[in-house]
Amino acid sequence: MKTTISSKGQIVLPAEFRHMDGIKPGQEFDVERLERGDYRLVRRAPPRNAGAIDWLLACPYKDFFVPIDSESTDTL
Repeated sequence: MKTTISSKGQIVLPAEFRHMDGIKPGQEFDVERLERGDYRLVRRAPPRNAGAIDWLLACPYKDFFVPIDSESTDTL
């Protein structure tokens, strides 16, 4: 597929590739220069807990966490 470098040095990854690989805006990539004119683009692995906060905030039940009475550890 063909793509063009913008005046800002940006390269657009074709929509077909983004869709096939589930690439979302903001995801990070490493660019390696293999030799003159040859480059490799590699998607960085997301942090292990990426998306955990969004998943928790999407919980359909609000106020699902209810603290329970317990003894203080100060008295131990």
